[in-house]
Amino acid sequence: MSNTPSLTPKDVVRILKQNGFVLDRSRGSHQIWLHPVSRKRAVIPMHNKDIPTGTLYSILKQAGIEKDELQDI
Repeated sequence: MSNTPSLTPKDVVRILKQNGFVLDRSRGSHQIWLHPVSRKRAVIPMHNKDIPTGTLYSILKQAGIEKDELQDI
């Protein structure tokens, strides 16, 4: 069993906003979030289901967010 929580795209967007990201643009079912200072980008698939674990880890890596920060959720 994994200790990674199941997150929806809305949960991931909330985490990005808490870390200072702003919506840069969207195209189709994906949103691109940008951090104004570090210029890091994170691409979020805005589907109506939980984000797979591998995709979640990829988004966190793009954003420069540690996996440990998910434990606060």
